[in-house]
Amino acid sequence: MDGEIGDFLRSRRARIQPAEVGLPSYGRRRVPGLRREEVAQLAGVSVDYYIRLEQGRGPTVSDAVLDAIARVLRLDDTEHAYLRTVARPRRKHERRPAAPRVRPGVQLLLDSMDRTPAFVLGPRMDVLAWNALGDAVSGYRRKAPADRNIPRHVFLDPEARALYPEWHAVAAQTVAHLRIDAGHHPDDRELCALVGELSVKSEDFRRLWADHEVKACMHGVKRIAHPVAGLLTLPYETLTVPVEPEQTIVVYTPEPGSETEERLRLLASWATAGV
Repeated sequence: MDGEIGDFLRSRRARIQPAEVGLPSYGRRRVPGLRREEVAQLAGVSVDYYIRLEQGRGPTVSDAVLDAIARVLRLDDTEHAYLRTVARPRRKHERRPAAPRVRPGVQLLLDSMDRTPAFVLGPRMDVLAWNALGDAVSGYRRKAPADRNIPRHVFLDPEARALYPEWHAVAAQTVAHLRIDAGHHPDDRELCALVGELSVKSEDFRRLWADHEVKACMHGVKRIAHPVAGLLTLPYETLTVPVEPEQTIVVYTPEPGSETEERLRLLASWATAGV
């Protein structure tokens, strides 16, 4: 993940035209958007300082400077937090656990939610645990452990495009969420291997990864064309597991009385009956 801060800042500079920030635009530009010296001027830092920051070889940068750059580049809250993360990468010895485990109490919590599909998402967007209805919706139990990974499923599973009617939106959200994980763990070998695999095997992933979009998918709506239950419209919420900040419980919350709720009821009964 070398050069992440530079790639990110360059992608954000390219989005903003000089006129948008009150600067004149003289003639043809070699690159789209703002020049580095223009960002430095608007942020109130020297050009040399900003160039060294963008090249990833500057000193420890202050919150005030990062806040100023975020203001100039019009970063949203998630992008702003991401900039702070990649500007201050973790020390190399700060490794994440190789095989995260889901506590038995968390599994009991999942199993108690018998009317809503739920699962635990871990590092690299691996699916670590699920309840019966979550399995009925997504088929985690039938997958090999290596395939219980959201990005690998979205980009490499041939059935994914049929499963998600809004596949392109799902794909973009997946990459934007994975990018945040990469920012927090630039030295994670398994994550680097996953990004490399997807970049080689999926042109769509490669293109989206190059966009450097970052977005935490903490809530929203996902539509799934289930092969048995039909079209499911599934709002979802995510909750961080206490004491395990890299694990989140994702719960699909269908609207009460909706067609999706009824279809999930039928799917649960079919799953219990072994259909």
